[in-house]
Amino acid sequence: MTHATQTLDQMRPPTLAEPGSGVYSNKLGMWIFLASDVMFFTALIGSYIILRFGMTDAWAQPGAVLNVPLTGFNTFLLICSSVSMVKAYAAIADGKKYFLRKVPGKRLQDGGLKFWLLVTIICGAGFVGVQLIEYFKLVHEGFTPAGYREGSLLAEHAAANGLKYGAGVAGMYGSTFFTMTGFHGFHVTCGVISMLYLYFTKVLPEKYSASDYRGIEVIGLYWHFVDLVWIILFTIVYLI
Repeated sequence: MTHATQTLDQMRPPTLAEPGSGVYSNKLGMWIFLASDVMFFTALIGSYIILRFGMTDAWAQPGAVLNVPLTGFNTFLLICSSVSMVKAYAAIADGKKYFLRKVPGKRLQDGGLKFWLLVTIICGAGFVGVQLIEYFKLVHEGFTPAGYREGSLLAEHAAANGLKYGAGVAGMYGSTFFTMTGFHGFHVTCGVISMLYLYFTKVLPEKYSASDYRGIEVIGLYWHFVDLVWIILFTIVYLI
């Protein structure tokens, strides 16, 4: 008995499948994971808001301790990575597996999945790198999870102007800052590692196609979530 060979579209449920969620298992699993992560970050951010605005002493003023311009650049870098992830998804959805290709009549070359995912990886790794630099500078100046290190430059500033530097709540400030930004940085690092794995095992060998790019869609969902969380953190921690 012969069987007709068909090319299945892995991005959609089989025609004869039982009615269900309408999405493939990998995508459903990521949505469930992201739902749990929403609860996790909601708990962190909610605790931060309650602790900050429940204190009688004033929090450190924006820019007094943290380098807002540097982190603003880092935020822009992460937003760019989200855009490049969208471009990577659109490229493979159109079957563009290549890196760069010349387009007749256009000066700029057309980027494919290999190009845009690599841009996303570089931007994500750059974000983590800048955050590590920020941590190093803050600790060097005396800002730690326990507050202002005794004898440090920031401790001297806080002693001279306690209102501006939030001397009364320095310990709470340090612990909440490093906890929230540290957990987010860990999420970004996991995303970069996952994309590197996909890049070398799936993207470079061109195992993805216009009918099956599940890995790109799943990691894209995770990456956009991480970007959204950072925009919230940047607003409430650095700007308010």
